[in-house]
Amino acid sequence: MQPGRGIKIKMNNSNTPKTPIIVPFFILLGLLSVMTASITGCSSSETRPVAAEESVQSGKIVAAEETVTPKKEIRVKAAHPRQYTVKKGDTLWGISNLFLQDPWYWPEIWQKNNQITNPHLIFPGDVLTLVYVNGQPQILVNDAQHKAVQKDSAAGGLPVKKLSPTVRSKSLQASIPSIPGDAIRQFLTKPRIVTKEQLEQAPRIIASDEKHLILSDGDRVYIRGEIDKERVRFSIFRPGDALRDPQTDELLGYEAKYTGDLHVTTYDDPASGDITFSEREILIGDRLLPEDKSKLENLFFPHIPDRKVKAQIISLYDALFGVAQYQIVVINKGERDGMEVGHLLATFTQGGIVRDHLDIRRSKEIKLPNERSGLIMIFKTFDRVSYALTLESRRVIHRDDFVYRPKF
Repeated sequence: MQPGRGIKIKMNNSNTPKTPIIVPFFILLGLLSVMTASITGCSSSETRPVAAEESVQSGKIVAAEETVTPKKEIRVKAAHPRQYTVKKGDTLWGISNLFLQDPWYWPEIWQKNNQITNPHLIFPGDVLTLVYVNGQPQILVNDAQHKAVQKDSAAGGLPVKKLSPTVRSKSLQASIPSIPGDAIRQFLTKPRIVTKEQLEQAPRIIASDEKHLILSDGDRVYIRGEIDKERVRFSIFRPGDALRDPQTDELLGYEAKYTGDLHVTTYDDPASGDITFSEREILIGDRLLPEDKSKLENLFFPHIPDRKVKAQIISLYDALFGVAQYQIVVINKGERDGMEVGHLLATFTQGGIVRDHLDIRRSKEIKLPNERSGLIMIFKTFDRVSYALTLESRRVIHRDDFVYRPKF
């Protein structure tokens, strides 16, 4: 066949005209190429590209990209002791402060040690030694001494209470607490956050039998309001301030300050009751709320949050100007924001506004950086706010100070 010549195709259909149809040769070659490619594509075992929509419809699951948790930097104090013998009155926080610049990392250096099955159970008499294993610090305990102390405590019939934050079982009372007793006593304040309606509807103390204005243990008082007759024991609270978010002005709740406990004796109008305990002075007008049955832990596992936190101090409990170590603050973040009991947060004092008097213009104000002022630990959470204990204070901590997840 010569190039440029056509191919005559004869049609057998009787309805077709007898005139031959001439198809150019280059068109015929193109048709043959398309047919060959189609047949080859159907029989080929090579995987076809899949569009994004197709992968969803076929139900295929694409593996998520693996995230690598950053390695914790455990910083050991330069002047740490090589060995330390645990004494009565010591705390885990205090001992960790001897060895670590960031004491909340104590489980990291103890839990890796097979000798210490629970880093929150350390006893007076235990000898602790700091060593390095594969470049990482670890605390070793004198195993024989540890078992002897534990055995003596058990033989003495002492009640057992474990310091673990997750597993509740028996442990030895001889084990040292995580934070000092002076700090634990602050938790007896039994903070409560209520709504305005709850305060207004709560029964109130209107008088005492001896016409005292300031009341305490043993005083007989008279109460008006709707009292739950299924209860005989109530907590006494004094209405506090409204708590608002300093950034959004959202009303977060009303603070109710615990003042004592009361036992109702009659349910008349007015009802009668006896004050069984007073945390502070009880006044005419204080309100009754049902006892809080939730357990308030006095043994904690301080730890830093696993996410960034940006909060502010919105109230100073029983303080006007500022607080220091072992005093209480309230922050504008709660359970809805991921706050948990035991969370450690760093406080920062807001930097002031100054002018550079050496600048010839002298018109531009300069904001000084915020300075770290202390370390607080969450011990009671509500939906929108949390109460925290000041564990460390480098300077006075004020209302409106910022609170962040500690970086060091």
